[in-house]
Amino acid sequence: MAILENGIAVVTGASSGIGKAIALRFAHEGAAVVVIHHDHPDEAEEVVKAITAAGGRAIAVAADVRDEGDVDMVFAHAQKAFGAPTILVNSAGVDAAGTLVADMAVDHFEMVLKTNLVGPFLFCRAFVRGCKAAKARGKIINVTSVHEEIPRAGAADYCASKGGLRNLTRCLALELAEHGINVNNLAPGMVLTPMNQEAIDDAKLLEEQTASIPMKRAAEPEEVAELALYLASPAADYATGATFTLDGGLQMNLGQGA
Repeated sequence: MAILENGIAVVTGASSGIGKAIALRFAHEGAAVVVIHHDHPDEAEEVVKAITAAGGRAIAVAADVRDEGDVDMVFAHAQKAFGAPTILVNSAGVDAAGTLVADMAVDHFEMVLKTNLVGPFLFCRAFVRGCKAAKARGKIINVTSVHEEIPRAGAADYCASKGGLRNLTRCLALELAEHGINVNNLAPGMVLTPMNQEAIDDAKLLEEQTASIPMKRAAEPEEVAELALYLASPAADYATGATFTLDGGLQMNLGQGA
């Protein structure tokens, strides 16, 4: 039997990058997948086609993760297509503006928080309500970042959102343990996704940006997906409220030479 046989997974940001890799990996292991995208219908449909061509089950749903009505609509589509979701992966997110706090517009700061923190809150809330109604166990995986812990000048918007998501996960873990719902953070370091496209296209820049990583390379999205698979599987039934970091040793190296 496949690891996620009979699982029903909702994956946000699944039209590219980490979310796409997770959607494909989960489907390969037997889960039906709801591929959530914002404004990339062609890319999302390609993910669905790849899954169905391999004998899996998937649908694509367009949604703004910041919109409460859209989130409810996602779960209605999931229920109609496959049944009540048993796995949620909050992978959708936007990067830092590269702007200092003194120069940052409130509208931008709020947009990042709504996408990276309020969005996961809305999806978690809807997912938990569904699990409770069905009296079912569930797994929530929130994709944070090493920046849930590591601050970076010019990234207060991103770091604040990921730090907030870290503690949202912890609060949920306390609230949901008795209901058999596990909630964990998956915190990648640098990953070769469209968010790092500039480095992907420039070998010199990539070398500079990976110099502080002990393994001297960035992760592939598929490596993140393998860790997500573990967290979604029965093997992780006793793991909750934790952050699982995948960064090639980056966090350990930051204090060296100080």
